[in-house]
Amino acid sequence: MTDRAERGRLAPQATGRTLRRAWPSPVRAMTRILNADGSPPAPPPAGPGRSSVVDCALYVDGRRQPGQWTYAEALAAARREENGFVWIGLHQPELSEMTAIAETYGLHELAVEDAVKAEQRPKLEQFGEVSFLVLRTARYCEHDELTENSEVVETGQVMLFIGPHFLISVRHGDACRLAPVRADLETKQELLLQGPWAVAYAVTDRVVDLYLEVADQIEDDLDVLEAEVFDRNGSGRIQRIYQMKRELVEFKRAVIPLQRPLMTLTSQVNRDVPKEIRRYFRDVQDHLSRTVEQVNSYDDLLNSILQARLAQVTVDQNNDMRKIAAWAAIAAVWTAFAGVYGMNFENMPELKWTYGYPGVLALMLAISLALYRWFRRNGWL
Repeated sequence: MTDRAERGRLAPQATGRTLRRAWPSPVRAMTRILNADGSPPAPPPAGPGRSSVVDCALYVDGRRQPGQWTYAEALAAARREENGFVWIGLHQPELSEMTAIAETYGLHELAVEDAVKAEQRPKLEQFGEVSFLVLRTARYCEHDELTENSEVVETGQVMLFIGPHFLISVRHGDACRLAPVRADLETKQELLLQGPWAVAYAVTDRVVDLYLEVADQIEDDLDVLEAEVFDRNGSGRIQRIYQMKRELVEFKRAVIPLQRPLMTLTSQVNRDVPKEIRRYFRDVQDHLSRTVEQVNSYDDLLNSILQARLAQVTVDQNNDMRKIAAWAAIAAVWTAFAGVYGMNFENMPELKWTYGYPGVLALMLAISLALYRWFRRNGWL
């Protein structure tokens, strides 16, 4: 790498500028892929801490080539082969390392900024010959009991840079690991012959399959919530329903926006994606549509559960008020008799009767028992 290129790479750190100001244009970046003698530039040293490159592999004719490759060497070798491409896997890259890779592969500054920040919704963008696909990953969090603080869904992001001779996957979070995807894909030579878009399909398929798993497990939680709400001996606390609703909203943010990018990938007018791979993407789109239907039905079900619980709270309050009113009516009998005989009039019935006091007590008790039986029979007590 020339001194000029080195200054361009270190400009964001040395001058304190943002990536956008110090960034060379994609055309200028492409002219610096090789040194003056035609050899690939040496990769820059990793910044503080570990490198974010999890794996860098060269594939020719659908087979992984042996040996350890730097990302610059792998790209130069892939361009010399008719059916060669590079797959670089990154995990939460630092800005400096992502900048160096972007210079080598000619990635656009806006896409690189999105890949480092990892705060994007699912989308598909085109930057020249490079497609930028953003996926949000999801994973179900196991828990013994659903509480008002339970984390049900963990989300992350996977960004894919798909070019003519490369695919760069940038993963944030651990909701979807890509090592199993790579291992499985390397056993399917015919699929890998389709090039970088075959890898894009495999990653997208894995992400959507995880959506299906999360949706099925959320359904189990909803069954538990529903049973507790309609169980008269259960608590059915509203806080847990709200927590589940918040987790479902987080899941919806990952699932629903992905519909438009997949529609674009499966469109007949999309010439960037090989025809055979478009068929695979249509299968992924079918799975995503199923997940979207499930998520929407879960949202409706949660609203129904919440409304049912609120109605139960209202009914319970009414029942409590009826019980209080019933006991107040029984107590009013005793209050009425005591109030009458406490007026101190001289001419009052039964004042001189020997059994007047126990007689009045017996009458009040009889009236109270009659009221009690009547309230019980009508469900007030």
